Amino acid sequence: MPSAVQQDPGPPRMSRSLGVKDGVAIAASSTAATTSIGIGMGTLAAYAGRQTPALLLLAFVPILGIALSYARLNRSEPNCGSGYTWVGRSIGPWPGFLTGWVVLVGNVIFMAYTGAVTGSVVLQFLNKLGLYSVWGLRLDPASTGVSTAVGLVALVVVTITAITGVRAATRLQMGLLIFEYAVLLVFCGYALFVGDQPFSLSWINPFEIGSLQSVAQGMVLAVFFYWGWDAAFSVNEETRNSSDAARGGLIALVVMMGLFLVGALAFQRVMSTGELLHNGPQALTFLGDALAPEPWASLPLAALMCSAFASLQSSVIPTARGTLAMARDRTLGPVWQRVHPRYGSPAVGTLLIMAIAALLAVLAVGIPKLNDMILTAVNSIGLTVALYYGLTALACAVRFRDSLRAGVVRALRDVVVPAASALTLFGLGLYLVWDYATMSDHFELSPDNGWFMLLLPTLFVLAGLATAAWAKWVRRAPYFRTGQGTDADAITLPMDGDGGPLPTPVEG
Repeated sequence: MPSAVQQDPGPPRMSRSLGVKDGVAIAASSTAATTSIGIGMGTLAAYAGRQTPALLLLAFVPILGIALSYARLNRSEPNCGSGYTWVGRSIGPWPGFLTGWVVLVGNVIFMAYTGAVTGSVVLQFLNKLGLYSVWGLRLDPASTGVSTAVGLVALVVVTITAITGVRAATRLQMGLLIFEYAVLLVFCGYALFVGDQPFSLSWINPFEIGSLQSVAQGMVLAVFFYWGWDAAFSVNEETRNSSDAARGGLIALVVMMGLFLVGALAFQRVMSTGELLHNGPQALTFLGDALAPEPWASLPLAALMCSAFASLQSSVIPTARGTLAMARDRTLGPVWQRVHPRYGSPAVGTLLIMAIAALLAVLAVGIPKLNDMILTAVNSIGLTVALYYGLTALACAVRFRDSLRAGVVRALRDVVVPAASALTLFGLGLYLVWDYATMSDHFELSPDNGWFMLLLPTLFVLAGLATAAWAKWVRRAPYFRTGQGTDADAITLPMDGDGGPLPTPVEG
């Protein structure tokens, strides 16, 4: 008998094997609570002092509103482009593209600097084990060059795991998360009971923070602490149910808030503000040494190392999927949408992102101190994070504005809370722009120079607008005619959360 003719399966498609646990793992790893607590609490204390816990609680309010906006939009239109797709359709293609662009640039820069941070943490751990030099090379955690070299190795490793599939990556991340959170909760919980610094209710009172400037700068930094929970929405086309991404992101966000509060309170129970500022990125190591003898004192550092690796890996995953969504609409080149035929992941885009991040990390060696690198990156990315979060929440309010006539609950959920959250972040961002523009009278490559801190996000936005112009007038991307993103399988999207059908997405 003649053999049956095999049908062409078509181009490789994104796999749909993820669930809520995977979304939690990706969101929690991307937020990197242990890393934020371990290296960032000193920076936050520089603005908020002993009111650091209050600042983290205050920042959680608009971030929760942003998260609810993401969940509402995702229920209506699941797409791995998330804010890029939703803002483009609801507000316009230019702000939509800018949303996707600043996410891309912010993540790549974050990966470049986090690579150096990861290298520094690995070197600290090696020093703890008694290894201080290799072949005459001093393994100094404060050395930007050595830390960057080690971080590049880590970046290659996590890129390989990201290419071989999100499912395998999330399994690894879940194991790392369980270990690091267990260590973090044990040490911080113990510190709450044995710390010698007296607890005060003023620690959770935001009105005790010194000035409006400190509140604004601290809030943007605290928003950066929470940044990453939305990574769960970048894989909603690879989940069995698109609502799993929303649940994963929201669960991770609430858990992060709890961990941040426990960490902040624990640090302040053990360290004075001066000690916290002095220890800076080594604060978690100091905490371990203060509470336990070796080898137990090294456990917090091991947890920090796991968190840094997981954060680096989880930054690659959503960035590659964001560029995939943009390439499907021809706002970026076709190379970004090549899906691996076996693993179902955007392999080429993942490799390109790793290469760009590695190049930036090498160039960043020109900044002599690792602490300066960290602070410069945080100050630069914080403004862009506030911008794209605010635009996405505003897109939710605009898209579902008819809910204002559908009752108080729906009006609050779909319009009022998203709009208030967006305006809060826009207000903070504008205040910080004004503060950076007026705080210095000359330009200097320094993390405390206002003009330098303002220059970086300005360059991000201008580069995004130039790329958008190229996509619109040279590539003639259909996205700039409709603002709609192309669905992965070019099929009719799921029903709207309130029962209404959505239109078929535009072909790219």
